[in-house]
Parts: sequence; C-alpha cells; structure tokens
Amino acid sequence: MPATNDYQRIETIIRYLDAHHTDQPALDELAGLVGLSSSHFHRLFSSWAGVTPKDFLQCLTFADVRRRLKNGESVLQAALDAGLSGPGRLHDLCVTLEAASPGELKSGGAGWTIVAGFTATPFGQALLAEGRRGICELAFVDDGGETRAWKKLQKDWPKAEIARNDAAATGTAEKLFLKAPGAANLRAFVRGTDFQVRVWRALLQVPSNTVVTYGRLAAAIGQPRAARAVGSAVGQNSTGFLIPCHRVIRETGVVGDYRWGTTRKRAMLAWEACRISKSNRWGTKRRKTRRGISR
Repeated sequence: MPATNDYQRIETIIRYLDAHHTDQPALDELAGLVGLSSSHFHRLFSSWAGVTPKDFLQCLTFADVRRRLKNGESVLQAALDAGLSGPGRLHDLCVTLEAASPGELKSGGAGWTIVAGFTATPFGQALLAEGRRGICELAFVDDGGETRAWKKLQKDWPKAEIARNDAAATGTAEKLFLKAPGAANLRAFVRGTDFQVRVWRALLQVPSNTVVTYGRLAAAIGQPRAARAVGSAVGQNSTGFLIPCHRVIRETGVVGDYRWGTTRKRAMLAWEACRISKSNRWGTKRRKTRRGISR
C-alpha cells in the first residue's frame, strides 16, 4: 500500500533502512521508495527527524541503542534514589501522573466530560482524550482504526460524556510533541492497579535519549523478580509517548514489541535521540559563539 502521509513515508524508510543499512542506500534510492524527488524527500525527512537521513541511520543502529541502555540504567536509579518518583517534577516534559481512585474506577466516568479527537503526530494519527484530571488516552491509530479506537475509549469510560474536538486534541499534541523539553506541563490520568501505577511512575523517570530494560525497571520499583509483570504493566499503558513505555527494551538491547508496533517504537527512539543530539550540538555552538563575543 503506498504511503499516504508523512509518517507512513518515514515508516517505509525505517523498514528499508533496517533491512539494507549495510548497503548505505543513496538519497535517490530512498526518495524513490516513497515516490518523492530527492530534494522533497530530504526536506521531509530532515523536518521530521531534525537531522538528515544519513545521521538518522546512525540512531537506528544496535550500537546506539546499547549505548543509551548503558546510560539509562544509571539515570533511572539516580532519579529514583533522589526521591523523584512522586507526582511532582518527572521526566523532560514535566508530566504529572494522577491515578484514578477506586470510586472513580467504579463510576466509569459518571458526571465527567471527556474531550477527545483525532490528531496528526510525528508518529501517525492518534486518538487523544482529556478529562478534568488530565490526558486519559493517547492511542496511535493506523488507517481504518478510528472506529475501533473510539469504541475502546467509550468502553473504558462507559458513563462519561465524550465530546469530539479534533482541534483541542491537536493543541494538546503540539504541546507534547513540538515544544522544547520542559516547555510542556501535562497531566496523565491513569486507570490501573497499584503495581501498574508504580511501573508507570518509574517510566516517567526515563528521559529522552535513554532506554532501560524490563528487569532494571522491575528492580527500580523494588520488585527485581517481577520483570514479566513489569512487561505486562508497560504493555497496558494507555497514554503512549506521554508515559514513555517505548523506552523499555530487552536485556539484549533488542527493541522488542510495542503496543502500537515495533517500527513505531524504533521511530520514537531514533527521533528522540536525533533531536537530543541536535539540541546538544546547537547548545555547544551557542556557547562557543558567546565566548567569542566576550573576547
């Protein structure tokens, strides 16, 4: 099926690069895969990833993921040791996590109005829903999946009034995906067991450009033998990207499964890595420039 939007084009390229990265495919070859001219493709890809296709390829490699895994182990433990696992300042987007009470779970959203809509994101279309306590759903939707995603939202909140507002969803998505780290203050409202909530809180400690293993995440919440249960909790996260379950990988460094597709997970990891790298390079250039002026 030909690509119909920017993310589908990017996804096609990621799949191809995974299979042919040792061949170092040329720009013309990649552009032809998605039916674009070389110049158009270069602009599209650079705008999406923040770097050129050549630089992006480096962020897809096994070695890059292993390096970030090594960094992520210490970062997560340091954050938890510092007592940052509460609902205050959490990961780079300042996300506050609030858990539904037993009464709220039982009520099914009675008396609530949830504003929900479909919006474009760097990783394809998503259904984003927000209630009075925060974002309660962020699900990525492939072509033809809109009706199924909407029905799931209604099933999760059977007694709530759900009002469709695509513009509102787009506004929230822009805060999440397009603003600089630290610029967005967002709330995630989750429905889960005490164990699941502990896992999701720990996930919020994992910054962009780092990854952790299921086993390390289990140890971080004081349940070192519960890696399998942690994996299940990670998979039950209903607020994709906001609670960064895509940053959890296998002990071997293999990216592994993802609720919304392994390719999308790889795209998220590489996208974050490239943007952090670009930001760091830009900051270095600015510091050098300032020193030059001061002289």
